[in-house]
Amino acid sequence: MRIIISPAKKMKVDTDSFPPEGFPLFLEQAEHLAAVLRSMTPRALQNLWRCGDTIAQQNVERLEKMDLRRNLTPALLSYQGIQYQYMAPGVFDREQFSYVREHLRILSGLYGLLRPFDGVAPYRLEMGARLSVDGGRDLYDFWGDRLARTLAEETDVVINLASQEYGRGVAPHLPPCVQLVTCVFGELQNGKVVEKGTLCKMARGEMVRWLASQGTTRPEDLPAFQGLGYKFSPAYSTPDRLVFLKKAEL
Repeated sequence: MRIIISPAKKMKVDTDSFPPEGFPLFLEQAEHLAAVLRSMTPRALQNLWRCGDTIAQQNVERLEKMDLRRNLTPALLSYQGIQYQYMAPGVFDREQFSYVREHLRILSGLYGLLRPFDGVAPYRLEMGARLSVDGGRDLYDFWGDRLARTLAEETDVVINLASQEYGRGVAPHLPPCVQLVTCVFGELQNGKVVEKGTLCKMARGEMVRWLASQGTTRPEDLPAFQGLGYKFSPAYSTPDRLVFLKKAEL
């Protein structure tokens, strides 16, 4: 079983807590993308990143100094978004670290697919960015089926805890022999399940932490999750789409 999650825009450098265990699988592709970004003007980069002046300037400076082979931080400790705050890998015990090392994979616009302890540098490049590379229309074209093929070589079950933007880089390309199980965390509005961005990120991080604590390796065990007031809803679920609703709505 492999669990896929999204990265976070906010990142930090931490070269003291744990040393990286290796380079990302697609390091050469990441270096190629970094070179493409460096060839762009600051204005074009800001338009690509869709951010304000301060964040754009910070990331232009990062890009100028970026070295994807030195002074790296393990990916799991580098990302600082809400999902990672609720996952709280900084207080994992040895068993939890061993679990995520084996089962967790982080999707990335720059790096493609990351293992938790692959060394990364801070960057800004979302999977949905319209960056034309090597004649392709965007990063989905650039990565193609590479990420899905890599996962299919590792497992026959993928648990999708990624956002739609990142899940789209894997889901359409998985072969039929690989089961994809997507977890949805929502609320009922007019009889429909509605996901809310921040709450989803919190729940995804909480579920990763729960999975690591339980040592879960079977998708049929996922419905037992009840973190942050969510509970599995059989009425709104299918075998490949597990829906968790706030308990008050059940």
